[in-house]
Amino acid sequence: MSTIILNCCLAQLSTFSVQQAAIMDTKLSSLKVPPASLPVFPAVFIMALAPVYNHVVPPFFRKITKSEMGITHVQRIGTGLVFSIVAMAVAALVEIKRKNVAARSGLVDFTQKPLPITFLWVAIQYLLLGSADLFTLAGMMEFFFTEAPSGMRSLATARSWASLAMGYYLSSVLISVVNGVTGAYRHSSCPGLAGANLNTYHLERFYWLMCVLSGLNFLRSLFWASRYKYRSANV
Repeated sequence: MSTIILNCCLAQLSTFSVQQAAIMDTKLSSLKVPPASLPVFPAVFIMALAPVYNHVVPPFFRKITKSEMGITHVQRIGTGLVFSIVAMAVAALVEIKRKNVAARSGLVDFTQKPLPITFLWVAIQYLLLGSADLFTLAGMMEFFFTEAPSGMRSLATARSWASLAMGYYLSSVLISVVNGVTGAYRHSSCPGLAGANLNTYHLERFYWLMCVLSGLNFLRSLFWASRYKYRSANV
């Protein structure tokens, strides 16, 4: 359950983040990058980082903790949750920067002309959430296979996918709630996360909300993790 909010954050990478990149400068030299291909960033980053992680992180922490594992499964999950907090804070700051560029360029009301700001700013949150997914997914899989009873390992793995589904569904629920609340507060038919022009959204506030929810989720996870007793003797 601690990963549901994380997966809710990951859902933004295929929704609002793609919309942001679509009205930014997506050129890399002579190559024009399709905004819908941005989810490739975390996938490539995870493939590149996974071997480095396996050869650097556990050995480094083994020297510090004097433990065979180096960093425990729960600690890996917690590290991923911290990355999700940072990612949402960065996403909010990038959106503020993007809207400031739109205001200075006089392009707030235009969506056909790309803003004079590179889409690589949005790629930062992809890399951070890719790191969060790497730490959390690796920690969760190892936790299930070492701590769960042998007869429940398949069920535990299935629950990780259920967490992914619930996170994506929660994202839709949060957007609907935010639109309902902001629409009623403004007494208008233009909620904070709806409309044809992304520049009129208050997307940065939604990202700050996700940052706060991720922080609260981490504290709740920390409360239960600190009370967990490992079955493995080498931890």
